[in-house]
Amino acid sequence: MVINIVYKYSSDEEYAIDEDYITCSFDDYRYTFWKEKLELLPKFPSIEAIDLLMISLAVYAADRIILRKEALDGWERSIHLHLPVLNIDLMESNKQLLKQITNFLTGDNWEFTFRERELTLEESMRRVQMTQRRIDTLDINKICMFSGGLDSFIGAIDLLEEKGNDIIFVSHYGGGKGTLEYQKVLKQELVNKYSISENHFFSFYAAPLGGKEDTMRSRSFMFFSHAIAIASCFDRRINLFIPENGYISLNIPLTFSRIGSSSTRTTHPHYLKLFQQLIDNLNLKVTFINPYQFKTKGEMIAECKNKQFLIDNIVNTMSCSHPDLGRMRGESETKHCGTCFPCVIRRAAIKSAGIEDMTTYFDSNFSSGPTARMNFNSYLLGLEKFDAKKAFLDIQMSGPIDSNVELYESLLIRGMAELEGVLIDYYEDNKI
Repeated sequence: MVINIVYKYSSDEEYAIDEDYITCSFDDYRYTFWKEKLELLPKFPSIEAIDLLMISLAVYAADRIILRKEALDGWERSIHLHLPVLNIDLMESNKQLLKQITNFLTGDNWEFTFRERELTLEESMRRVQMTQRRIDTLDINKICMFSGGLDSFIGAIDLLEEKGNDIIFVSHYGGGKGTLEYQKVLKQELVNKYSISENHFFSFYAAPLGGKEDTMRSRSFMFFSHAIAIASCFDRRINLFIPENGYISLNIPLTFSRIGSSSTRTTHPHYLKLFQQLIDNLNLKVTFINPYQFKTKGEMIAECKNKQFLIDNIVNTMSCSHPDLGRMRGESETKHCGTCFPCVIRRAAIKSAGIEDMTTYFDSNFSSGPTARMNFNSYLLGLEKFDAKKAFLDIQMSGPIDSNVELYESLLIRGMAELEGVLIDYYEDNKI
């Protein structure tokens, strides 16, 4: 069954379709892009970047609102978005590419119908304000995604160690705990260490009303589109750094049971290749760069350009896929669960780098209950079935890899070795 969602910028807009549909208004969407310090940017974002941002917000909202359990197979949904855009001809010509990107990223079937619109009153007011500014604006060449995770912190350190402050860091946070608090602490540490102005840090909130679906596989599309909108404010090509270890970006499911919600494609090479093609087609001067595409997380830690500063702040980074679960246990502070796949990769990386792990984990030995036990067995089964001689096949499991095959093979083998290095500690007590 196809779910039609009609997006409007105001509930007053008179627009309808013949099929049954859900109406969503951007007036009711809790997002802060236009409320942030855009006056620090040299010009108003391009209309193509605005279109991309608003499409990404609509996709993210639909992804959160439409529950997967209500799909026929309990996973794949068919969602048709009806959206107003500023450059309808350009968006129409890239509709199929947009569909490819969202289908691959979320594992759903997306359709898009566009209609034309003008700038909203809020957008028009911001354009006037940015045109009439009386303050110095930022002059940058780079933007770096800054999530509050370990990889993004390493990426920030390595860029700032190059002694340049021609960079903007872009963060996103939603509802609940576990993200914003870590981003704030790390931002302050970077400001103090590298004497960079807080004006170089942009933090955006985006959360649709009524969003209950937890898989959130479209989040990176929305996150990156914020950064692309900022990049469009500069009359030059901007390098957009997406710091994530290559092992996790391959998103290889260790077992068949982990192919679904436990395996995301946030920075998969095929996804980033398609996304780069889209932003090129939209005439946006942005180049995606992941400097750690062929590094494991442990290698990122070991090769960090200021390792001591990293060590001093590892406890201030958040890797857990569900840090909010502590609230259900009555805990007042956010902490890593210790047993989800990102937590285990974190633990393996820190151990591989030869660093004492001072992170507080709720469960560090997979003993908290059936979910922890199931996770451990899943990881262990994946390790037992892994055959390095077939790595060239495994790297294709989450999406096509059509270049640098040998580099990705080697990366997968090294990543699995890191994972085994931490799980072997618990093998005798927890083996299947």
